[in-house]
Amino acid sequence: MLVVNGLARRIGSRLIFQNVGLELPAGACVAIMGESGVGKSTLLNCIAGLDRPDAGHVTVAGVGLADLNDEGLSRLRRTHVGFIFQAFHILPHLTIGQNVALPLWLLGESESAAGPRAAAMLEAVGLAGREGGWPRELSGGELQRVAIARALIHEPGLLLADEPTGNLGPEHAGRVLALLRAGIEQSGAAAVLVTHSREAARWADRVLRLTPDGLIPEVA
Repeated sequence: MLVVNGLARRIGSRLIFQNVGLELPAGACVAIMGESGVGKSTLLNCIAGLDRPDAGHVTVAGVGLADLNDEGLSRLRRTHVGFIFQAFHILPHLTIGQNVALPLWLLGESESAAGPRAAAMLEAVGLAGREGGWPRELSGGELQRVAIARALIHEPGLLLADEPTGNLGPEHAGRVLALLRAGIEQSGAAAVLVTHSREAARWADRVLRLTPDGLIPEVA
C-alpha cells in the first residue's frame, strides 16, 4: 500500500532527514518515534503529498506521488488517505457532524447518506449525539476525537496519524487506539502512527525511530 524509498527533506540549508525507506502492506501498522525536531510530521506530510521531498520517491496504492500535480494529489488523498493532524484542522463553520462527514461529501456521497455514518463514527469515539453541535463547544481532547472520526469515516487504504492521542487522557487514549486498530483490521488499511508515547506505539506491529539518516528499529 505504501512504499517510501530514499526520501530526503531539507528546510533551507538544513538537512532534516535522508535515506528514509519504508514498505507497508495493507493491514500493517507502524509507529514512528523520534526526538522533537527530527522531522516526524514533515515525513508524514511528504507521504501524504502535502509536502514535496527533495529526494526519493513515495508510492501510495501503486501511484507515484511525484507523477501527480496538485489536483491529482488531492484526488489521491480524498480516495485513499485518512490524515489525523496534530492541530486537528476542524472547520469552525461546520457542525461536528458535518466535519466528520466532509470526506464522504468530497467523494460525492449525499448529505442524507453521510449523516448517519457520521453519527455512528461519533458514537464510536465517545461523542454520541454531538453531531449537531459546534467545534467551539468541544475541549481539545474532544476535537481530537472528531479528527479521528473524520479520518476513518471513508475507510481509507492508508491512515496517517500525527500524535493522535496527544490531547487525550489515558482512558480515552486507550479507547481511541483500540478504535484505530479495529478500523485498520476491519478495512485492511495500512497505518503510520507518529507518536511520542510508548504506550501508543505498543499498538503498532513494529516501532521505528526517525533519525537524520533514516528509520531504524526502536530499542525497547
